[in-house]
Parts: sequence; C-alpha cells; structure tokens
Amino acid sequence: MALTEPAGDTLCRGILYVNRKIDREEVCERSSVCLINLKTVLENPLEIHYVAVEVLDVNDHSPSFPDKEKRLEISESVLPGVRFQLQAAFDPDSGQYSVQQYKLSHNEHFRLEIKDRGKDAKTPVLNLLKPLDRENTGSHRLLLTAIDGGKPPRSGTIEIIVDVLDVNDNMPVFTKESYTAKLNENSPIGSKVVQVNATDLDEGSNGEVVYSFGNNVNRKLRELFDVDINTGEITVKGRIDFEIEDSYDIDIQASDKGSAPFKTDKSVIVNIVDLNDNAPEIEVTSFSNAIPEDSRPGTTVALISVNDLDSGLNGKVMCSISEGVPFTLTPSLQDNMYSVVTKSPLDREKQSEYDLTIVAKDAGEPSLSSVKTISVVVSDVNDNSPEFSL
Repeated sequence: MALTEPAGDTLCRGILYVNRKIDREEVCERSSVCLINLKTVLENPLEIHYVAVEVLDVNDHSPSFPDKEKRLEISESVLPGVRFQLQAAFDPDSGQYSVQQYKLSHNEHFRLEIKDRGKDAKTPVLNLLKPLDRENTGSHRLLLTAIDGGKPPRSGTIEIIVDVLDVNDNMPVFTKESYTAKLNENSPIGSKVVQVNATDLDEGSNGEVVYSFGNNVNRKLRELFDVDINTGEITVKGRIDFEIEDSYDIDIQASDKGSAPFKTDKSVIVNIVDLNDNAPEIEVTSFSNAIPEDSRPGTTVALISVNDLDSGLNGKVMCSISEGVPFTLTPSLQDNMYSVVTKSPLDREKQSEYDLTIVAKDAGEPSLSSVKTISVVVSDVNDNSPEFSL
C-alpha cells in the first residue's frame, strides 16, 4: 500500500481493510503474540512507515487427543507412586484458550498429575495410588478430559484402558537425571547428538532395555532425529536449521522386554548452535532513478533495508556504498534501514549517470556479504548560458 501526501500541510490518512478471513492458527501457529508487519510508503517527501497488526485469538478449537483410546499394560506388582506419562491433548488456540487443565474420572486406584513442559505445554501423568490386583480386576477404564480456558470452555476426551498383568516388577532407570546436548546447525546426517543409558534390575528379557521415542514425539522430531533401539544413541536424521528452531525437547523411552514391559520416559534437551550460514539480504524499498542536478546535498535517492536470518554477531549487518561518488549512506531511526542521499553537488554536464554499489556485510566469522547495484541518472536543469563559438 502506497500513501501519497498532498502538497501543503494536508495530512494523508490511509485505511487498512481485511480482504479475507484471517486464521490466527494458520498465520502464527502457537506464537504468544501474532503480528502481521506491513510497509507503507509516503511520497513527496519519500518516507517509509511500518504498521504492525496484531491478530487476537478466539476460542474456536476444542482440545483433541491423537487417539480415541489408549491402552496401558501395568503389572500387578507395581508399587503405589509409580507414574505413567499419558498423551497430551492438542489445541490450536493459544494463551488462555489452549489446554489449561485435565480431569480424570473418579476411581480408587489412580490420581491425575500435571507435568509442566514449558513451551510444550502441560502433559497429564497417571499416578498409581494403590496396588492393582489382576485376580480381582483385570482391566480398568478411565476417562481423561482436557479442558481449555475459554468461557464457556471447550473439552476433548480419551479413554484410558489399563490392562493388569503379572510378573515383571522393575522399571528401567536412566543413569542420569537429565540429558542436555549442543548440536551445530547443518550437522551431517548420522552425526551423534547424545547417548542415553538405562538399566533394569530384572533378569533375562525382563531386564533387557530397548530405546524408542516417547509418545509425545511428533512427526517433525522423528524426521530430524533417530534413536538406536539397542544403544540409545540419538543421531541426526534431517537438516538442522537454527533459524527454524533453536532447541528441541525430545522424549526418549526406555522399555524392558518383559511380557508386560515397563517403560520409563526421559527428556533430552538439544540446544542448536547458530552458524553463520546466511548472507545478508539487501532490499531496495523505494528508489528514484533520476535526480535533478541542482538537488541539494542530503537529498534522498533511495531507501534500502537489510536483513540477516542469523543471530548474534552472525546477524549483525554493516552497510557501505562505493567510493568516489557524490552519494553516501545514512542510517534510519528504524533498525537496518538506510537512506542513499547526495553528499555533494551534482553536475550533469560532467557526469550524467552513476552506478552505486551497496555492500552489506555481517560480523560473523567468517563474514558473509551481499552486493546490490543501483543506477542513478542525473537529470538536466537550465544552469548554463548559451555561448558563441568563435
């Protein structure tokens, strides 16, 4: 949208309209603040303004579980206090309209606890209150309800079926309380991230441990990482890009091979290290390719913006313009915005056209740069008197 200011002191006002339905979940997924950034250009004089439109969420989705029912196999020898992580519900809405609480149908054997997973939201955990007796009750049916914070609230349910089995009475235990690893972005496929290890006090197949992703590991994580079923080694499977995600929280599950296997979940935090793999981008947001030769020093010729997707020093951009020309770069009040302005008088009769080379260079090591060239034509004004040739 371009706004032109009339001559004189008349103000120019623009009205921004919505021309189609905006789906916040489509535009911003689960971001806490959803902003649509727009540029507006004002001519005569040439100016650029920024407009940020915030899209507010409404409670238009209900929580839902990946499956309609979930089966758990629990040995009757399991002692009270053991916890079983359940599948979390998903609600595309954000903030208070996302999943806020879980409720479990009344029963005497289980209690519901909530595990706060930070940016991954809340995860329901089933806590065993009293021993199970397979000979008395072979199966328990529980109803888990996820409720969002809307008014009125929306909800979704899943049926938890607990099958009570015999024998295997020890769960795998990870050897570390927590696992954290650093991984360079763009690491080659097959690169080792970290290795987890769990032990089981049982003997034979009941004590043999195998590893897999937990229930809450989504398709995206499975495309990026792999876990060795026997060794617990996590390796790179897909392209790791810091600019897409700077950290990952991966659920790894250790399970024994008993007839009624026990499973233990452990969270592995993988922090991605940024590399300088993006060159700065130069965008000419507005450009006057012809300028009168009598223009005063400081006259704006073009407005440019620069951007670098990297972070820290890798994303810090410095700009320069070719030397030996009567033009210079002046920074704008807006970050990463510059104006190309005249710095000395022009004379078309001496030079009628200039090729200006703009270089954007980041502060990474090694540094990456981009170049853009614009041509400026000096237009003629009547600044010379006729002369007789002798």
